[in-house]
Amino acid sequence: MKALNDFLGRQSWLADANMKLLAGPILILLILSMMVLPLPPFALDVFFTFNIALSIMVLLVSMFTQKPLDFAAFPAVLLFTTLLRLSLNVASTRVVLMEGHQGADAAGKVIEAFGQFLVGGNFAVGLAVFLILVIINFMVITKGAGRIAEVGARFTLDAMPGKQMAIDADLNAGLIGEEEARTRRKEIAQEADFYGSMDGASKFVRGDAVAGLVIMAVNIIGGLLIGMLQHDMAFSDAARSYVLLTIGDGLVAQIPALVISIAAGVTVSRVNTEEDVGQQMIGQLFNSPKVLFLSAAVIGLLGLVPGMPNFVFLLFTALLAGLGWWMKRSTEQRLVEEVESAPPPAPVETPEASWDDVQLVDTLGMEVGHRLIPLVDNRQQGELLGRIKSVRKKFAQDVGFLPPVVHIRDNLELTPNTYVITLKGVEIGRGELHPGKWLAIDPGQVSGRLDGTPTTDPAFGLPAVWIDSSQREHAQVYGYTVVDASTVAATHLNHLLHRHSGDLLGRGEVQQLLDKLDKALVDEVVPKQVSLTALQRILQNLLEEDVSIRDMRSILDALAEYAPLHQGDVQELSAMVRVALGRAITQQWFAGLPELHVIGLDMGLEQVLGQAIGNGGALEPGLAANLMQQAETALSRQEGNGEPPVLVVPHKLRALLARFLRRRMPHLVVMSLAEIPDDRTLRVTSLIGGQ
Repeated sequence: MKALNDFLGRQSWLADANMKLLAGPILILLILSMMVLPLPPFALDVFFTFNIALSIMVLLVSMFTQKPLDFAAFPAVLLFTTLLRLSLNVASTRVVLMEGHQGADAAGKVIEAFGQFLVGGNFAVGLAVFLILVIINFMVITKGAGRIAEVGARFTLDAMPGKQMAIDADLNAGLIGEEEARTRRKEIAQEADFYGSMDGASKFVRGDAVAGLVIMAVNIIGGLLIGMLQHDMAFSDAARSYVLLTIGDGLVAQIPALVISIAAGVTVSRVNTEEDVGQQMIGQLFNSPKVLFLSAAVIGLLGLVPGMPNFVFLLFTALLAGLGWWMKRSTEQRLVEEVESAPPPAPVETPEASWDDVQLVDTLGMEVGHRLIPLVDNRQQGELLGRIKSVRKKFAQDVGFLPPVVHIRDNLELTPNTYVITLKGVEIGRGELHPGKWLAIDPGQVSGRLDGTPTTDPAFGLPAVWIDSSQREHAQVYGYTVVDASTVAATHLNHLLHRHSGDLLGRGEVQQLLDKLDKALVDEVVPKQVSLTALQRILQNLLEEDVSIRDMRSILDALAEYAPLHQGDVQELSAMVRVALGRAITQQWFAGLPELHVIGLDMGLEQVLGQAIGNGGALEPGLAANLMQQAETALSRQEGNGEPPVLVVPHKLRALLARFLRRRMPHLVVMSLAEIPDDRTLRVTSLIGGQ
């Protein structure tokens, strides 16, 4: 028994599937047969009734669908219903012209009812109604629906790349699976196809309206000629009979066409929501009691005007006001019920403090005013972001380690054009930028003046002017160094990175440097002879005096040699590492120069300073002031001659003088004689203490 039920179930399913497959071909054959074969009046009644029922079904389906794709077959339905109406027009025209002389029911009861009952048997009224229906269908509904479909298809195609990217982004983020992504892509393609098909299918309806006018004229003229010439009817009798049949035939075709056009307009003009059209209209038109009260007030004022239909206007006033009062009371009652049924709010408890509340300080940071946000916004292709990346890369190549990432954030407390650079939460630099303008820096030998906003170069303190783009070429001709706003901030950042490079080098960076070296060499030195902390301090001492630590192999070789002799003395080990790096330090300041032009110390001053070191390293106030003044004079003379700002002193004095002079002259380089390679020639061009 169960097997028999399964067999019958499969047979029923196959029958349903076959019926669906044959529905289209059967309908097409039916339409073609009506165009060719003569139909009796009863068959016309059946098909006209079927056409009216089908149009009503299509309208209701379009009203109850929630998305256009829920009725994706609508373009094909539109085509078939149009062909059905045209074939019925052909069949009814044949019957009207052949049998119209027999009376009003010659073409069937449906055409007779539309010609007699709907227009009262008056062919002039029927003709006017028919023309109005054709104009409404052709000029208003079909034209508007076609335009909406055309624009919808265009916008859908334009939005397809963005929708595809959104689907790919959700898929890559793991928010959706491959199957759902494939379904969404298919829906996007179907939506574009739907609107494109609707744009084309609406042309059939417009053509159908034009064909209705032509068929009406043919029926009237042909009917008059046939009635008077073939059946010897009087003109008035022929006109009454054939014109009424023609009008009935036209109305019975145009009313379903109008219904189908309305369904097309509803389908393409809807907005995708979880509601059908009726729910959308009711929910949004009658959603606000204020609208109903105001509408009632306006209608009531019109109803009080003398000569107006007061009863009807006041009746609608009462209905609108009553509906508004009922909606307002229902809304208030629903809110009261929600409040009463809502659970009591949980007591607000202050959460316990946790480690999530601890905000670590960024090693490097940059805060910008709101006008500088476009320079650092990646979505607006901010130029400064790329410059900062280049600065970090160049710093790593020159100095020998990678500086921390610069964390950028906006700060509304700053003035709009100001930026602040911070190190471990403390401000180390500040400047102003003017996006879209150029900074003309005066290097000291310009030949003209510029109109603009005077300022100072934030990196080196040189006088500068913010100028417009139109003055850029003039500034370059005058000898100014012209840079854009992003370059100004990047140069300032680069200068501060070099100046504070020692503070940027942490234990993590030191460990990463060691990981890049030969493990055997590292294990021999760290931590057996020098601890990681001592190595960090030695490297920081080098960086504080602008010495590159790229040659970590030489640094560890020197520490392996001298660490047993100095037993963890960081200052002495730093001095011996400088000697090991002497050739690189010399190359840094005297690259390509055959002779080293330097600042030197007077012999007498050397002896005095040597005695000071023997007494604990303290300098007398008078000697310190005199030394500082003479050093500044010698440095100015050296820089005025275009020579490197390098002071060469005996090895035992170098550390003392470097610490002392760096306070007032941070750009003065103090080297020891032991750091100068033997194959380089020294020449003292400026002297300290020779007066």
